[in-house]
Amino acid sequence: MSPPRPRPPPASLSGFLDAHFTCAEDLPAAPALSELLRRECEGLEASVRRLEAQLASSSASWLARSGEARSGLRRIRSRGEDMAAMDEGDADAPGVELPAIVREIQRIDTIRLYAEATLQLEALVGNLEDATFSIVRQASKLNLSSVLRRASTGMEQKQEKLLRAVDAVRDIERELVKISLSRPQWTKLIVAVDSRVDKTLAILRPQALTDYRALLAALGWPPSLSSPDMEKDKYSQVPNPLVLMNEANKEKYSESFLALCALQHVQANREVRQCKMPAATPSLSDSKYFDKTACFDNGLWAIDELVHPIVSRMEYHFSKWSEQPEFIFALVYKIAKDFMDGVDDILQPLIDQARLVGLSAKESWVTGMVKILLGYLETQIFPALVTSYHRSDDKLEVHSSWLHLNDQMIAFDKRMQLLADSGIQKIAFVSEGLSRSLSVFSIYSGHSDWLQIWADIEVNSAQDKLKSEMENETSWVYSINPQDELGDQESTTKFLLSTREDYKAPPVSEFVIKSASTMIDRSHALPNKGMKIQYTKSTSVQFLNDFFVVLHERCEALQLSNTALEDESLLRASYAINAARYCECVLREWDEDTTFLDMAPHRNENKEQIHKRSAQHRCSFFEDEIAFLVKLGTNFLEQIMSSILIEFEDLSWDYVQNIGSSNEQNQSDDQVLDEENLEVSPGFVASLDVLRERITKLKIYLNSKDFLDLWRSIAEGLDYFIYSSIRWGEVKFSGPGVIQLRVDTKALLRIFRPYCSRPEAFFPFVTESLKLLSMRETDVQYFLEALKDGKDNDNCMGRRGLHHVDASQAVKVLRSKKIGR
Repeated sequence: MSPPRPRPPPASLSGFLDAHFTCAEDLPAAPALSELLRRECEGLEASVRRLEAQLASSSASWLARSGEARSGLRRIRSRGEDMAAMDEGDADAPGVELPAIVREIQRIDTIRLYAEATLQLEALVGNLEDATFSIVRQASKLNLSSVLRRASTGMEQKQEKLLRAVDAVRDIERELVKISLSRPQWTKLIVAVDSRVDKTLAILRPQALTDYRALLAALGWPPSLSSPDMEKDKYSQVPNPLVLMNEANKEKYSESFLALCALQHVQANREVRQCKMPAATPSLSDSKYFDKTACFDNGLWAIDELVHPIVSRMEYHFSKWSEQPEFIFALVYKIAKDFMDGVDDILQPLIDQARLVGLSAKESWVTGMVKILLGYLETQIFPALVTSYHRSDDKLEVHSSWLHLNDQMIAFDKRMQLLADSGIQKIAFVSEGLSRSLSVFSIYSGHSDWLQIWADIEVNSAQDKLKSEMENETSWVYSINPQDELGDQESTTKFLLSTREDYKAPPVSEFVIKSASTMIDRSHALPNKGMKIQYTKSTSVQFLNDFFVVLHERCEALQLSNTALEDESLLRASYAINAARYCECVLREWDEDTTFLDMAPHRNENKEQIHKRSAQHRCSFFEDEIAFLVKLGTNFLEQIMSSILIEFEDLSWDYVQNIGSSNEQNQSDDQVLDEENLEVSPGFVASLDVLRERITKLKIYLNSKDFLDLWRSIAEGLDYFIYSSIRWGEVKFSGPGVIQLRVDTKALLRIFRPYCSRPEAFFPFVTESLKLLSMRETDVQYFLEALKDGKDNDNCMGRRGLHHVDASQAVKVLRSKKIGR
């Protein structure tokens, strides 16, 4: 009898043997494979025993809970029967505690739901762990040579298992979201599941990345950074292995890329869900995580793995250019640009297929290249600069190197941003988050001390340039427009001022504004608000404050409060005030810019609320600086006004004291004076000449708005001085005396007529006093009688056109008029 023929092995076993014994040379590996299979079988048997024990324990626990539930239901049923019997037997019997019964039923139902959810999650997590264990176990069976082998199915099987693991995570997330919405009090269950899933993903992700790297290496990635043409000084584009893939390899790569994107996508969903949990940590509940796409700010894993292998090859070149950072930036930009078309053509369709809406292969590629540069700058370039800054005696060279590096960083950021945005129609709310990750200036995020060093270097450099500028006195002088020297009313007067020329500010003020503006422009390169505020306050704000202090000191040094006011002092003070007003205007314009609206106080207000607030109550980024300039200009304008009034008072004191005195008036009582040809009182001429000269100079030197306010204030001060200096009620004005006072007053008003058609409106007390002195005797008597009554003084004064002099003052003026002459 012939022995039975052995049955052929199953197809899976045949495939397994074919995978490991492709030729006779593979036979010596049979003992090792046998030992591996034995260990795996032992592990599986141990796992089965553990699962059987766990199942027995779970079943016993469940049966115990089921028994308790049945006992509870029997008790409830018996209570219900007792209650029914009591209702039949006695209508007045006390009622059973129905709320307690309802609560007990709800508690039992909650226990049942909790148990069902636990068992379901246990099964889902088990599926994830099984898929992960299978992937890790299979990892040792694949080698580089078999990754791209046409007949090998190991890679495909691993991709399928990875996708099953991703599906398991999705199912778990779906259940956890459902529980977090319907049963938020089950926090411990969610945390326990998250802990197991996180541990599993901590194993799954590195393995998935390892398989992806193996595939890239099999495809010939990374490519050489130089092409044969470069040796002949022909800088052609570097060949891209992704573009050169055949269809079979392209299919394998696409599957691996999509699987890795799917894994990252479910991880992003987990982060979004976790940050919304009530027990989320502050760092996890950061607002940026509420946007799912923000989880991809630092790039796609699949694209980062394309970038990482290039690092070592690029750093070889970087090490030779530590003193020439422009070459480092140029190389990174060149590599990023050379592979950009291939990245966009091959990877963007895969990203779209993975349904990662709003994500760009170009941006992710550029982000990865920027991270290469950031790593090198953080470990090699900046530490050396910081050491030199603290130790070197030659600060100028270190400052120059640091500024040069930051200039290169700014230019590099702009070029890389244009490269990332090229040909992309960006979605605003998505692109804002992604663009932040593209900045090489994010290196300062974790090194605030480096940012402060940069700010100190910037402000010191600007101050050195300003110092040399201020030493030149011509920088403090504004070139006078010949039209301003005319000083007549027909000259163009502007009150809507905006430019330095409008304010008649000296060139040094424009130099300061441009320097501060340059530093502000540099702050735009920083990736977040906190860094922008720190840098701006340490550079442009500090620089401006230092200059404003210089303005204040220059005005203080002039000693404007002294009575001997000199033309040179008047000129310097005027130009300093003009400079302050021009800087104030620019700062107010900057405050209206959205950049500074965002950085201003009241962080909890949105832009719409900020705009709705009235201007006088709106918070300002430059609030303190503007307040300082306003006070500076106001204080020194008041000092100029005070000096002019004191000077006028000194020159005209004798004249004012003798106005209306009997000694002067007796000489002309019997004469009829010709008012048109009458000359100004001799004692008043010198004060009028000096006043006219001061006002004319101020018109030429001072900006039109401040000049308008100043001459009006001077006029009001003169009005009060002249009126209050006359000894009303003691002196007696004759007719010729009144005419002389009117002539002197017209001469005073003539000084201000080029700047106003009715200057008498700014001399109300003197004008109304003249009106009272010029009244006829009959009207004087009638008016005094009317004022004695005191019942309707206001109307009586108003009908006479007297709105500033009150009734008692009017009586004093009228009693200073000689009656009968």
